[in-house]
Amino acid sequence: MTFTQTVKDEITASPLNEIENRYLFLGYLYVNGEINGSKITISLENLNIAEKLFKTLKYCYHKEVKTTIRTQKKFHIKRFFIFELNDQQEIFQDELKNLNFADSESLASFIKGIFLATGSINDPQKNYYHLEMSFGESEKAKKILLLLKDLNYNFKMLKREKTYMIYLKSSEEISDFLKLLGAINSLFYYEDIRIYRDHANMVNRLNNCEQANYERSLKTSDKQLEIIQFLKDNDYFSLLDDKTRQVAEYRLKYREESFQALADIISSELEKKVSKSYINHHFRKIAEIYDKIINSQS
Repeated sequence: MTFTQTVKDEITASPLNEIENRYLFLGYLYVNGEINGSKITISLENLNIAEKLFKTLKYCYHKEVKTTIRTQKKFHIKRFFIFELNDQQEIFQDELKNLNFADSESLASFIKGIFLATGSINDPQKNYYHLEMSFGESEKAKKILLLLKDLNYNFKMLKREKTYMIYLKSSEEISDFLKLLGAINSLFYYEDIRIYRDHANMVNRLNNCEQANYERSLKTSDKQLEIIQFLKDNDYFSLLDDKTRQVAEYRLKYREESFQALADIISSELEKKVSKSYINHHFRKIAEIYDKIINSQS
């Protein structure tokens, strides 16, 4: 079972009052219903969604529904549920034309119906986060986009060949949207995986930074060793004062240590407090003397 299927099954299993069920049905009908005069046809595959819509039509709208089940045997067996009902009073058409959400629960229920009809969401264990809903008409996509904007969701819109997709890629917004859908168990699963992935990514970033700092320290150390060795080999070491010469000697002895590690070693061996800035100060002095010598020779 896909994560999308899990989320949809949880939505259909969540208890809703009569008004919320009606708005959920209208959301589904808005995207996945065919209205031809007074005849309304809905075709779908998901059994749980089919049961949810059937009960809503029967107990909330008190409508008689003609139900047809078709089986397709191609590669694997598929069942299609087809609902047909008469809407001679045009109840559903009027409600869709004059949508009026009295409260946030009604709007959330309508969005739940939209997601049941056309929504999909990636399993958080995959390499990227993605939630989308697709529409055959740009007007419908734009209308839902505005409704979601009112709920403070930053959905984006993209035109495909024959459809219009609105989508989220922010893991935090997707998590919040699962809460809106009432899919709490799916939300917990999603958050557990997201936290684990974010922690793993943070550890990787820290390791990369540590490795980069280490490689940079090695490059800096190599350059310092090259300068110090040049001063010694060419009898310029005496140009250094006692403290600077002492730091240079420690660098020759501890070739790969960072400034902080070098400061700690000198502090421990000489029994006096030496800071990282102290080490940096004396290496600047060494570099300045080296630059003067090189410039005088050019």
